[in-house]
Amino acid sequence: MKILNILRSPAFIFLHDLAMIPTAWLGAYWIHANLEHIPLEQLSTALLTLPWIIAAQGLAFRYFRLYLSVWRFVSLPDLIQIGKAILTGTLAITLGFYFYDHFTHVPRSVPLTYSMLLLILIGGPRFFFRAWKDRTPTSQGQRALVVGAGKAAEMLIRDLLQEKHPEYRPVVLVDDDRRKKGREIHGIRIAGNCRKIPHLVKKHHIDTVLIAIPSADEKQMRRIVELCEQSNAPFLTLPSLKELLHDRVSTHELRDVYIEDLLEREAASLDWESIRKRLQNKVVMVTGGGGSIGSELCQQLARLPIKKLVVFECCEYNLYRIDRLIKQKFPDLELVPFLGNTTDAAAVQHAVNLAKPQIIFHAAAYKHVPMLEKQAREAIHNNIIGTHTVAKAALAFQVEEFVLISTDKAVNPCNVMGASKRAAEMVCQSLNGAGLTRFITVRFGNVLDSAGSVVPLFREQIQAGGPVTVTDPEVSRYFMTIPEACLLILQAAAVGRGGEIFMLDMGEPVKIRYLAEQMIRLSGKRPNVDIKIDYIGLRPGEKITEELFHEQENLTSTSHNKLLLAHSRTCDRKIIEKLVQKIQEACQQYDETQALSLLQTLVPEYHQDTDAIAKQRQSSINQQPDSKVHQLHLGLK
Repeated sequence: MKILNILRSPAFIFLHDLAMIPTAWLGAYWIHANLEHIPLEQLSTALLTLPWIIAAQGLAFRYFRLYLSVWRFVSLPDLIQIGKAILTGTLAITLGFYFYDHFTHVPRSVPLTYSMLLLILIGGPRFFFRAWKDRTPTSQGQRALVVGAGKAAEMLIRDLLQEKHPEYRPVVLVDDDRRKKGREIHGIRIAGNCRKIPHLVKKHHIDTVLIAIPSADEKQMRRIVELCEQSNAPFLTLPSLKELLHDRVSTHELRDVYIEDLLEREAASLDWESIRKRLQNKVVMVTGGGGSIGSELCQQLARLPIKKLVVFECCEYNLYRIDRLIKQKFPDLELVPFLGNTTDAAAVQHAVNLAKPQIIFHAAAYKHVPMLEKQAREAIHNNIIGTHTVAKAALAFQVEEFVLISTDKAVNPCNVMGASKRAAEMVCQSLNGAGLTRFITVRFGNVLDSAGSVVPLFREQIQAGGPVTVTDPEVSRYFMTIPEACLLILQAAAVGRGGEIFMLDMGEPVKIRYLAEQMIRLSGKRPNVDIKIDYIGLRPGEKITEELFHEQENLTSTSHNKLLLAHSRTCDRKIIEKLVQKIQEACQQYDETQALSLLQTLVPEYHQDTDAIAKQRQSSINQQPDSKVHQLHLGLK
């Protein structure tokens, strides 16, 4: 091992390259003499000029730092670098002989022959060593079929072939590009398109399918996964471009296929320049900064050139967790954690006065619909009074911008949670224009894998062997990922001028039944065979389908393809202020009946009509699959 380490050292590599210079120089004279004895006069000149040749070429090698290359991974860029170093040295040598004696004693063909020989002597050993290390491995590892024949697949196959003890051994490739059929990548043949996956798995006794198409969209991933499921072979995938862009994974890291990979979500294009410009050198505060949305929002903000991040959180553990995470990932960012409840006016005012934020993202909220139906006072107190408390503090201390994070359940709400969030929207709309603070609302649907959402619940039920519980076969929801939601919140904050309700285009609604079936399949099980699906009926406060905007909110497009503008309805500040005050008094007295009555007054469209829900269910069954919001968005485009 010590000898190998010496041979791999930069010093040895440099000495090796220097040793090749006299070999190439004298070899050039020998070739000029037709591989016979070199005339004594020419040999004498060759030996006399050799020290100058070594010095000139050695300086070129040092300048281009050839000794730093790792022979194990030498490639075309290394060969180009070698060529530059040799060309530079040869040019210096040629000019020297020309100006010294016009090639009187040196044959004119020698420099050219010398450069070609030196390229072979310098590059040859490197590529020979690479080829020796890359020799075909043993039959270790699971036999793998690789989906994709692009750059990602080439890198994956190369890495697997180079490993001494590979976990996977590439056997065959598939790709939908017909021009690639029959060709090879590192000796692995492209046997056809993706439709042949089930056949090739049987033919080649494949143990695992490796999906190497980071650029694949959700439709393509669904198709590939379905074909993999037909083959009954386990499958893994390389990370998507979204994950790679956000630096959450390594380029060659294989992972399981997630449910997020299969939901039809078009990537959002953001105006990062406007986001950076709006947030640069700002003090930013996030309430509920330890929750699912809040914690991701904090991480996205930490990547931007903000001056200071203030995290306000009522859960001690969540605050500790996000505090530690931000300090580990972004040690240079000034982070100020505050433990407190948004309904505590003294705590909120103390935090805002001390930290002096210029932008507040209000993510603190209770959101679990069935639970909050039985905890109406807590939902009203936290979601309405908490929002009002933070919003009033923002006005009092002249915060530049207040961004409320709302939900699609605030549209025609039939549950306490949705009604309380609609009331929070109305509070912010009414306060816009009351001072220097701009109030902006961002509304979106369900967030995949957020705390208390359906995805982690299904995951737990599948791990327990089932059954997976779905409320109704026709229930559908809009979904987006946590990172995408947070990025679009930032975009809304960057373009908002105050008083707007921004709606995030959620694409097509997804049936919860489909979600359950796909998660079961991704776990390697079969729906209603290995894992049963039970339909338990709608829970209190739940709808068959959700809406993203009210019929009176004239929906218009913005300059960003995933950001829509729902023009807000008029909100009387004095009326809302009086109702909020009465709601606060009812909450302090724990008069839940009075609080609900006042909520109904504040949000007239709030209803709990079971007959209407039943009619909605029948209507959703008869409707075409295209969502209303998607049709409207297409019309806007």
